[in-house]
Amino acid sequence: MASIGRLLVKDSVLLLCDMQEKFRPNIVHFTNILSNAARVLQACRILGIPPIVTEQYPRGLGPTVPELGASDLKPHEKTQFSMLTEGVERELQALGGPKKAILCGIETQACIACTTFDLLERGMEVHIVADAVSSRSQTDRLFALSRLRQSGAFLTTTEAVLLQLVQDAKHPNFKEIQKLLAHPSPDTELLSFFSSL
Repeated sequence: MASIGRLLVKDSVLLLCDMQEKFRPNIVHFTNILSNAARVLQACRILGIPPIVTEQYPRGLGPTVPELGASDLKPHEKTQFSMLTEGVERELQALGGPKKAILCGIETQACIACTTFDLLERGMEVHIVADAVSSRSQTDRLFALSRLRQSGAFLTTTEAVLLQLVQDAKHPNFKEIQKLLAHPSPDTELLSFFSSL
């Protein structure tokens, strides 16, 4: 049976791609994308889903921005577009080979796309948090999301991820997750993309 894309805490990993200082002025909706990714990271910490962070050429593009809330994580430096560097591969193996990846970050048509293709080729289920990924151009962002959807990735939103992971208001961590949903996710202009599908 084909996967329906049900997110579960078990066997999941959160991948946070290249949310760095030099991208701040150039990425469409950077502040809102970052806010959403930070909420996903907070939820994953509450639920025990391990996060992995990468930085693209940090000497030139700067460190991961502090607002993400990942300062305690050691980022994997890279020059390739895919997040699946040797260091990330080792970390995934140490985690027991997660089956599902939750993906946030930038840029959608480059590092998010290459990471998604690599993960799909190895048989992992990829859940792209569409309101937590972006690009320098909204056109590149939306066409990349369309392309990745065609390739078999699941497109989702910040709120959907958080609620799917707990699945029940009786979940022991539901109240903590509910606090993260006190305010709706900020708009990142995805409606134009979905109205054209």
